[in-house]
Amino acid sequence: MRGLREVPRPVWLLACGTFVNMVVSVSFAFTFLYLTGPRGLDAGAAGALSGIAGTGLVAGNFTGGWYGDRFGHRRVLLAAAAASGLLLAAVPLLPTAALFAALPTAQYVSGVQRAAASALVAAVVPEGARRQAFAVMRAASNGGFTLGPLLGALVATRFSYDWLYLAEGLGSLALALWTARVVPPAAVPGGRTRAHAERRGGVWAALRARPAVLVLLPAIVVIDVVYRQQYSTFPVFLADHGMDARVYGALLAVNGGLLLCLELPVALTLRRRSPLRIVGTGLLLVAAGYAVLLLGAGVGTAVVMMAALTLGEALYKTTATAYVADQAPEHVLGRFQSLYAGASISGVVLAAPLGGAVYEAAPGVLWPLCAGLGALAGCAVLLAAGPRAARTSPTDTPPEPRTAGPARVSTS
Repeated sequence: MRGLREVPRPVWLLACGTFVNMVVSVSFAFTFLYLTGPRGLDAGAAGALSGIAGTGLVAGNFTGGWYGDRFGHRRVLLAAAAASGLLLAAVPLLPTAALFAALPTAQYVSGVQRAAASALVAAVVPEGARRQAFAVMRAASNGGFTLGPLLGALVATRFSYDWLYLAEGLGSLALALWTARVVPPAAVPGGRTRAHAERRGGVWAALRARPAVLVLLPAIVVIDVVYRQQYSTFPVFLADHGMDARVYGALLAVNGGLLLCLELPVALTLRRRSPLRIVGTGLLLVAAGYAVLLLGAGVGTAVVMMAALTLGEALYKTTATAYVADQAPEHVLGRFQSLYAGASISGVVLAAPLGGAVYEAAPGVLWPLCAGLGALAGCAVLLAAGPRAARTSPTDTPPEPRTAGPARVSTS
């Protein structure tokens, strides 16, 4: 398809490496079992360590783009992937006490790697082709993660949990080597010098000049907390209504299968449409998914709920990532991507404690609250799009004019 031909070759090759890496990047899904099993921690200590590690992941996403703007996105991606790989591969050799430092640090550098990868794709791909490029990357990631947990469960039960960390560590190191090979320094456009960037203003000045982005980022935080209830309170809700883990696993399979089938075609079909309208519609679909649960607890409503969530995800995640990249001035491209990356996984830390507290206090309130918050987030983004949102423009505001300036320096 024509839209896919606009995706540069380095992105396709990077997607291949991402797919392989995601197949082995499943240790987080088994961390709690590993800590309470072979490592002998009680549930409280294991939960605390998992929470600290999740905070490290979010912090890495929020800061990775700042490093990239300063040192180069390619260079930061390579360093973070290598550091993450070494830390994770060393986990089986570390005493249990050392894991309270090693796991949060590994998650932090993994977050830096995620933000740097997003900024690197944005830097390599020209404006107007970023939606399909990010869709290719997400398809590779989702495809790898569809296989990963199945293989991870087999390895953990047949051999040892230690092999999961070793495999993920080697996978991160391999990704660093692969990226260095397929995305050479010459493939990454250079950025302005630091002095020129300072004259252009910092990230906050750029954000104030783009009020739609300032609306989008908190809306993404809200919707991520709502969206990730499917991984925390939703399975508890199913169990409370007589549906066991097999039903929940089948619903997650519906989510993964639909994403693999829909996300890339949706991005290609809608790539000329107003991005904020697409994102707003996606957030409303996530809200509608939770509203369906108000009709009753059953397999049918659960399937409809998961289908709505998945379609909403297919609409908003790729489009919002590309929109933020398109809106970013060149000198703060990484920081814009880092702010979005952090917002987009904020639910990793916030969703379970907030949702769990509401479900414990008033179970009947949680789903109306999720639907209402999601609807508010979606409406805010649609209002930010405004009545003049162009159907054919990849951004809602024109790009800054390119002016003559100091010589460009490599971002690799």
